[in-house]
Amino acid sequence: MERAGFTVLAPDRPRRPPSWEAEVDHLAAFLPSGHRVSVVAASNGCSAAVRLALAFPRRITRLLLAWPATAGDPEADARVRRHLTGLGASERTIRVLVAGRTLRGVSDGEASRLAMPVGLLPSVPENRNHQRATVDALRRLLPHSEELPGCPEPPRPGFAPHLDRFLTSVAGFLRPEGQA
Repeated sequence: MERAGFTVLAPDRPRRPPSWEAEVDHLAAFLPSGHRVSVVAASNGCSAAVRLALAFPRRITRLLLAWPATAGDPEADARVRRHLTGLGASERTIRVLVAGRTLRGVSDGEASRLAMPVGLLPSVPENRNHQRATVDALRRLLPHSEELPGCPEPPRPGFAPHLDRFLTSVAGFLRPEGQA
C-alpha cells in the first residue's frame, strides 16, 4: 500500500484483550493526532475496527472489512469458545468476545449506525470462519457499503496469486474516484 502512495500504520492488536473496548483503547492510541484515517481490518479485527469507527466516527473516513469473521454460527462460535477457554479466558470474557449476531462484539444495531463508506471483501472460497452469509448480512445492515472482489485470506496458500488484485481493490476503495 505504501507503493500506492498510502501512509501505512499497522499496529499489532493486543495479545489477549479482555474486551473489544480494550482493543479500541489500544488501537485509538495509534490514531494520528489531527488526521482522519481509513481503516483496513481482517477477520476478527473487523470487530475491533467497527468498534473503533463507532467510538471515533469523525476520525475514520473509510472502513474496509476484509474476510469478516462469522459470528452467530453455533459451530464457529463453539470453536472460538474452546480456543479462548484453552487460553485461560474467563467465561465472562468469552461471553463478551463471542457475543454478536453478525460480527462478534458488535450488535447489528450498532453496526447499522456506521455512516462512513464501508468496503466488504468476502473470503472466496468461503470457509467456516469467514462465511459468505456474514458479508451478505453486513450488506443488508449497511446499504451504503460496497462489496469488493473476494479472494482467499492470507496466510492461506491460495492467497498469493490474488495479492496484486487485492491491493488494487483496496487502494481503489481507499482512494475514491477522482482523487490522486
